[in-house]
Amino acid sequence: MTGRTDASAALFERGRAVTPGGVNSPVRAFNAVGGTPRFIRSAAGAWLTDVDGNEYVDLICSWGPMLLGHAHPEVQAAVTAAVARGTSYGTPTEPEVELAEEIVARAPVERVRFVSSGTEATMSAIRLARGFTGRDVVLKFAGCYHGHVDSLLASAGSGLATFALPGTPGVPESSTALTMVLPYNDRAAVEKAFAEHGDRIACLITEAAPGNMGVVPPEPGFNQFLAETCAKHGALFVSDEVMTGFRVSRRGQWGLDGAVEGWTPDLVTFGKVMGGGFPAAAFGGRADVMSRLAPEGPVYQAGTLSGNPIATTAGLTTLRLATDDVYAHIGAAADTIKTAAADELSKAGVAHVVQATGTMFSVFFSSTAARDFDDASRTDSKAYAAYFHAMLDHGVYLPPSAYEAWFLSAAHDDRAVQTVLDALPHAARAAAAAQENA
Repeated sequence: MTGRTDASAALFERGRAVTPGGVNSPVRAFNAVGGTPRFIRSAAGAWLTDVDGNEYVDLICSWGPMLLGHAHPEVQAAVTAAVARGTSYGTPTEPEVELAEEIVARAPVERVRFVSSGTEATMSAIRLARGFTGRDVVLKFAGCYHGHVDSLLASAGSGLATFALPGTPGVPESSTALTMVLPYNDRAAVEKAFAEHGDRIACLITEAAPGNMGVVPPEPGFNQFLAETCAKHGALFVSDEVMTGFRVSRRGQWGLDGAVEGWTPDLVTFGKVMGGGFPAAAFGGRADVMSRLAPEGPVYQAGTLSGNPIATTAGLTTLRLATDDVYAHIGAAADTIKTAAADELSKAGVAHVVQATGTMFSVFFSSTAARDFDDASRTDSKAYAAYFHAMLDHGVYLPPSAYEAWFLSAAHDDRAVQTVLDALPHAARAAAAAQENA
């Protein structure tokens, strides 16, 4: 059992005085689950230690990047050596070339441009797609998150193929007027959109396997259908692998579907794992499309910290260490936890569905599988909140939201996995009690 949270509560109070909500990314505030967010002082391997001295098995892994675990000694050594040479030059560097070569070797891209965040990667990919095609309309799916780009923070209109409305205050209607939001895994909606607006559509962007509404995998052949439909109509297919890239498999989600089915996206966005825990992201794709970027072409994109030598060193070291054995270990640990979580929820009489793609998974507190955002939205968030806090009390840190993916790392050893297994029965009973008292 974990102990006191006085220091976290005090820091949260201080944070709220100087930062909106006391945090720098909304989900960290625990609003979806209630209670006091834990302020983490350090992390090592599979474990987090908060400012009160409580230890937790980490099933967030910094929302995906920490594939090897926290404070991996070889990554730390490489970063320490890079810092000693200077932290930012504003010039080309050797690590950025080496990291680009590593990404091109693994992913379905011919050329890569580095940026500093996943949001910046998707924003730049959309701009490039519009510049390459000379068209303006963008298609996206409800429940797929592509960062806080104005044009992609859109909510669905009233029909299958209507233009979107702003999804948050601060985004003007003009920013989403050229965005269409469709139901995920719905081929008919895609076909209708292209039938009505095909000559105006610059691109379709999708999470390669959505993880921002919980894990909702593409139905078999769905991504291939999207790629082929875009090609048929002269639009670009943009696969957002910020979350899944080099996480769900050595070659990302594309390694699980496109590499098997024989298709490639036109553009791909990357983040998280490729930065090794540092602020780094990228977008890449076909050479003829990428050549439209400045300085070769007319589509402008730039960034002072793009290709930062510390971040690219961390990412390069992480990818070089991300061997087949690493993915096999993470997959085995994930399978053990998924099976045990399902078994304990069944014993407690809690309706649930565990959904996964590769090593990434999540638990829906629902009686039916989720194939789109509407389905995912039916999960019992109150039951999840009870489940979350029971796990936290027993030393396991889950995502503080019912609509997020769970991540493991190569550092999740027998002790870490057993800690999770020991906590699961308590959490299942807590979820059952929450439903009984609802």
